[in-house]
Amino acid sequence: MMRKNLITSLLAFVLTLPLFAQSDGIIVDKIIVKVNDYIILKSDLEKAYQSAIENTQQQLPPEAKCQILQQLLINKMLVAKAEIDSVMVSDVEVNNNLDRRMAYFEQQFGSLQKIEQAYNKTIAQFKEELRPTIQENMIVNKMQNEITKDVEVTPRQVKRYFHSIPKDSLPYLPAEVEVGVIVRYPVVSKSEKDKVKAKLQDLKKQILSGKARFEELASTYSEDLGSASRGGELGFHGRGELVPPYEAMALSLEPGEISEPVESEFGIHMIQLIERRGNRYNSRHILIRPEPTEQDIKDAEKYLDSLRTIILSGKQPFEKVALANSDDKSTKASGGILQNPETKSTHLSKDELEYSMFMTLDTMKVGSITRPLRFRTDDGKNAVRILYFKSRIPPHQLNLEMDYQKIQAAALQEERNKVLSKWFNRTKSQLFIDIDPEYDRCKLLEGF
Repeated sequence: MMRKNLITSLLAFVLTLPLFAQSDGIIVDKIIVKVNDYIILKSDLEKAYQSAIENTQQQLPPEAKCQILQQLLINKMLVAKAEIDSVMVSDVEVNNNLDRRMAYFEQQFGSLQKIEQAYNKTIAQFKEELRPTIQENMIVNKMQNEITKDVEVTPRQVKRYFHSIPKDSLPYLPAEVEVGVIVRYPVVSKSEKDKVKAKLQDLKKQILSGKARFEELASTYSEDLGSASRGGELGFHGRGELVPPYEAMALSLEPGEISEPVESEFGIHMIQLIERRGNRYNSRHILIRPEPTEQDIKDAEKYLDSLRTIILSGKQPFEKVALANSDDKSTKASGGILQNPETKSTHLSKDELEYSMFMTLDTMKVGSITRPLRFRTDDGKNAVRILYFKSRIPPHQLNLEMDYQKIQAAALQEERNKVLSKWFNRTKSQLFIDIDPEYDRCKLLEGF
């Protein structure tokens, strides 16, 4: 059972990271699976298999390639059924995901320029190549969540799942930590915002005078890299899909009209409405983010330092201060305590932490809180944070007392897999599925 779950987890991980896999061998490509209008190429399978080997750095079981192909098949089934059921994701969601991915790779490589040099491609080219894969993964996840939305596990089921694992198969977990964070985004001064607005006004004058086209300037100046490669165009959206200030301004325009600069949580936009179709509209924009000054950053540091003093004095616990004051929406609700997004466990290994965060914790004592530290967020914003080293969990064998959240997540995934398996068996007859005879040995349609 543990081995099967390991392979399932491996596949879920690998199939969300096909982004920079390269193959030294030459693959004679061909279509090996077709699901309605969606196809799987032999190169898709080989790249996913190589990614699995590279990311796990261990020998894969003989059946791994068949299981990877089956997961690719299931993904295509989910996408094909999503098209039938009108389950889609918006361009905004895809763009935000792309931006987070590129920010992650920027951290790994050191800069966007180093990524471009390493792969001889522009960032815009990378994002366009990644877009279809990211979009498909998001649709797959949305369909899976829709299919399994009512699945829950009780404490009794969690215990039964744990006790079903042979004792000699229980994994030995490395040292883990509990970490809290309070984030402060520097409040950008009015003078810096005014500089950006003046820059956008100048670009608007160039467009209105005929010296330049909106699309050209968006490609050159917009800091929304996802849309900049398309001349700033965001595609059609319905009400409520874009941030309120942007939507309100876009819907106040006539087709072809260009807005005054408008501020949102992402920066300052200049918008041109392209077309309206009922309650849906298509627009393009130029986004420029005003940068905080050194004084703005120092003000944020001073603010966090005052919060640190309150916590260390014992007047309020860290979690209460984080809930009331942190600008980080992803951790604020949990009192600033970091969680694994899948298992919801607050016990995190070295590999689950940012490298810079891990190196900082390595110099700290349990219970201590750092002074304000500057960093850049996943979407490239300048920010400041304080870290709280809440606890250290020593290496140990998986057990219910220390690892309940992890075990609960595994038990829940097993129940979700049962529901997905029933969906697979019910749905495979509703779709056109053609599999190359070379892979008959994999018995892809016999369930999972």
